[in-house]
Amino acid sequence: MKRFHIALAVANLDASIEDYTRRLDQPPTAVVPGRYAMWRTDLLNFSINEMPDKSGQLRHVGFEDDSVEGYSSSKDVNGLEWELFSVEEQDRRIVSTYGEAVRTDKG
Repeated sequence: MKRFHIALAVANLDASIEDYTRRLDQPPTAVVPGRYAMWRTDLLNFSINEMPDKSGQLRHVGFEDDSVEGYSSSKDVNGLEWELFSVEEQDRRIVSTYGEAVRTDKG
């Protein structure tokens, strides 16, 4: 499966989790309290980071793709970062960057 990925900076993680849970009609897949949350829907991989000084800013975009191994990143002609990664690699990077996530998807 291939999902479009969007990563945003937010002012308050808890308030944002509540808002985006309602908007996406499902709880986050994983949460690192006070730092990070991520949703995997059928079509979208959406993540947020608590970064009050950058609240509302797009951090990067890309694709989660089951057919790729590992992770790659490049910048487009406008300087926007695009990532390409597998589910396993994203999960590994969440732990190495933010700490152990609380899984909310029971999977």
